[in-house]
Amino acid sequence: MLKHKISLGFLSIFTALTLTACGEAADTSSDEVQTTEPQSEESSGMEHSADEMSSTGEVPDDLEEADDPKFEVGSTAIIQADHMSGMDGAEATISGAFDTTVYTVSYIPTNGGDKVEDHKWVIHEELEDPGDAPLEPGDEVVMNAQHMVGMKGAEATIDSAKQTTVYMVDFTTTDTDEEVENHKWVVESELASPESK
Repeated sequence: MLKHKISLGFLSIFTALTLTACGEAADTSSDEVQTTEPQSEESSGMEHSADEMSSTGEVPDDLEEADDPKFEVGSTAIIQADHMSGMDGAEATISGAFDTTVYTVSYIPTNGGDKVEDHKWVIHEELEDPGDAPLEPGDEVVMNAQHMVGMKGAEATIDSAKQTTVYMVDFTTTDTDEEVENHKWVVESELASPESK
């Protein structure tokens, strides 16, 4: 009986030591995870889902329709831009064409996400009280655009500006076959005629 109790005692101590050792190993691995290089806090602004890239198609009241766009509303074009995965090379239907000043901007989303660098594109009419176009690189603005979560109301820095025709487009992603409707925005230089594909 005494031998049995001693054996149980040793077994209990052995089990406790084994579990403690496993726990320490687990703690060590979690320390290693914490000490690995942190991921970059900046993103290129290209991490959009198809849902985020779609919109209602509403545009600002003061946005002027293009008089003579290279790609007319209802025509098709090939997208030569990679604002999101599956966009480059997709065939698009033009759903709107407008003359304006477009900007690339950097900002921190209002929902606390990572900083977005050189987001393409925000138009002059989507900025809060922007004054006369064009704004200069380095100017600070507040965005009224909601192209993706955390964008509306965010403070942004202008990275670049250009006067051009911008297009709203419908397309199917080349990688997941998701439908994107009324995507804002693609500039004229990011589109090509279907024949040139």
